[in-house]
Amino acid sequence: MNTIESLKWRYAVKKFNQHKSLSKTQIDTLKEAFNLTATSYGLQPLKLIVINNKTIQKELVSHSWNQPQVLEASHLLVICVPKEYDKNEVEKYFNLVQKIRNTENTIIAPFKKFLTAEIDKKSQEELFAWNKNQAYLALGNLMTVCALEQIDACPMEGFIPEKYDEVLKLNEQNLSSVLVLPVGFRADEDYMKDLKKVRKNLEDVVLEIN
Repeated sequence: MNTIESLKWRYAVKKFNQHKSLSKTQIDTLKEAFNLTATSYGLQPLKLIVINNKTIQKELVSHSWNQPQVLEASHLLVICVPKEYDKNEVEKYFNLVQKIRNTENTIIAPFKKFLTAEIDKKSQEELFAWNKNQAYLALGNLMTVCALEQIDACPMEGFIPEKYDEVLKLNEQNLSSVLVLPVGFRADEDYMKDLKKVRKNLEDVVLEIN
C-alpha cells in the first residue's frame, strides 16, 4: 500500500484478534517511532509504557470505561508525561546535544538561557498542559506508523488516568498517563472493518492560498 491507501485502511479497531500478537520487530518499530516523534524544542517530555501482560491489561479494562480492546489487543501502549517538570530537563537536553553533536557551549548558551527562562515562568499546570500536547503529537505519529506497518490500533482518551497511574505505579516515577493506544490485529468479526471511511470533502477542510 502507498501512504494514502494505508491511511484509508486504518480505523479505530473495536475488536482485536486475540490469537495474533505483534512481533518484537513490530514493537521495536513503534518504540523507535515514538522516540523519533517531533516535540516542542526537542525536549521529549514523554514516556511510553509498553504492556504485554494480560493480567494487567484485564485489570485496566474497568478503568477504561470497560472498553474490551484494552485486554484483547496484543499490546497496550500508554503515553505518559511528568507530573512535575522543571528546568533540570533543559539542562539534561543540552547535555545530550553537546554529547551527540559536540556543540560548543558558547553556541548553545543563548538558546539554553531562553528555554530555561521559558520553563521557569510557567506554572506546573501550564507545563503539564504543554507536555500533554506533545503526547498528542506522539499519538498521531504512532497511529500513522501503525497504518504504514499494517498494525491495527485504537486511540483512547476514555480512561481514568489516576487509576492507570495507581495500577502501573507511575506516581513513583513522577509520571501521569494521558493517552492509551491498544495495538494488534483486527478481528474478522469486527463490524467496523468493512465500513467505508466517513470524511468531509477535501475542499471543506483544506484552504489553499497561492
